Amino acid sequence: MSAEATYDLLIVGGGINGCGIARDAAGRGFSVLLAEKGDLAGATSSASTKLIHGGLRYLEQYEFRLVREALAEREVLWRIAPHVVSPLRFVLPHNAGLRPAWLLRLGLFLYDHLGGRRLLPATRTLDLRRDPAGLALKPGFRRAFEYSDCRVDDARLVVLNARDAADRGADIRTRTEVTALRRDGALWQATLRGGEGREETATARMVVNATGPWADRLRAMAAGAASFHDIRLVQGSHVVVRRKSADPRAFIFQHADGRIVFAIPYESGFTLIGTTDRDYAGDPGSVAATAAEVDYLCAAASEYFAEPVRPGDMVWSYAGVRALHDDGGGRAQEATRDYSLMIEGSGAAPIAHVFGGKITTYRRLAEAMMARIENELGARGPAWTATVALPGGEFPCTDIDAEIRRLQERYGFLPAGLADRLIRSYGLRAYRLLGDARRLSDLGEPLAPGLHAAELSYLFDHEWARTAQDVLWRRTKIGLGASAAEREAVAAFMARLAQARQSAAIPT
Repeated sequence: MSAEATYDLLIVGGGINGCGIARDAAGRGFSVLLAEKGDLAGATSSASTKLIHGGLRYLEQYEFRLVREALAEREVLWRIAPHVVSPLRFVLPHNAGLRPAWLLRLGLFLYDHLGGRRLLPATRTLDLRRDPAGLALKPGFRRAFEYSDCRVDDARLVVLNARDAADRGADIRTRTEVTALRRDGALWQATLRGGEGREETATARMVVNATGPWADRLRAMAAGAASFHDIRLVQGSHVVVRRKSADPRAFIFQHADGRIVFAIPYESGFTLIGTTDRDYAGDPGSVAATAAEVDYLCAAASEYFAEPVRPGDMVWSYAGVRALHDDGGGRAQEATRDYSLMIEGSGAAPIAHVFGGKITTYRRLAEAMMARIENELGARGPAWTATVALPGGEFPCTDIDAEIRRLQERYGFLPAGLADRLIRSYGLRAYRLLGDARRLSDLGEPLAPGLHAAELSYLFDHEWARTAQDVLWRRTKIGLGASAAEREAVAAFMARLAQARQSAAIPT
């Protein structure tokens, strides 16, 4: 960034909304600087339930517009990111003491028809006494409904949006905090603090506040005010246990308190159970699953699974803080997941704020934000992100298995599991990562199961990864199976890599 450069947009926040807006804006020809104080997807955007879904339970809250938009986005995102988004069938057991079967059928009929479903299969009724899904459940459950949604690698979806934005000219700055923000006539002057405390000034015509749980704080900084209270912080926690069902389908369990809990096949050999909804008042950067939440999720899943889920079964837990638009609602689980956009200072150095939203609708949120931006800065180009693949996803969404086979044919030394993971993480960019390798040893030393030095170098150079945490829990989920010694080896390698890049004066 040169001292004289003036950007059209300074986007603050490197979660899914910030990176989605950066991608859309850069593709339309706007100059973009994105500043993220930590790692991409380092907070809420890597703490989701890993689903691209319409939100079946939102039908009960009459959020038809949100559900329709989310349902339509399932196949859009599957098409543009077939490596990190994939179809998943869900089994909803009928619990005779809760919602009646006719109500579930009606809701799923709407679910099938509201969003223009074309590729995803329709709902069907299951006899759990005969269907394999019933093997994992208590024998009292006899009937279920099976419907379609999609799963997503949430952190990778964020990184792919950032990568595409950068490929289109955006300046993506991770570990760069905005410490001051002030208007200077028709422009914004922002103080950025990067690595080792280095400070510089950035100038922009417009600011986009996409900081999620920190949105009120940035708004107050920009306005020179003491505080604002536009968002409601809601904690959602998840636990990961050893796989509770051999069935490839996910389960959705209803409960007497009105909540629903998902049990989803996760990575290799695990089940992801979540989520909770509780108001949160602490530092968003310090959120963690509480013992009470772990107990709740285990008990909720145990009401359905034949094999009980106990807190001692947990191999990992994570939590995130959803920054929901504060609509004055009652219980946390009833707060709207819809998004709200607001512009302040229209006409001269405007600032746009993002409140709420969910990962499924991030692309539509970005398009809505672009309409506001172009109203302020002038139109540059048409909407485009619905049909252009994210990096690595340039293949038909139904061809993922064929792409895995092609990679194995090209690199015959790859273990099947590694080929599968590389395609499902990087898509066609796996070929760039593997390069001219002719044997497994060409990928460098193995530092953790299926993780070699070549991949760490790729993640450092092309995906902004700097620490073991970035690699093991966000760019990949290899941390689930890595030992303490392997995690330390990854951390040491990343530190050596950073030093080597710095010594070679290669821009990072």
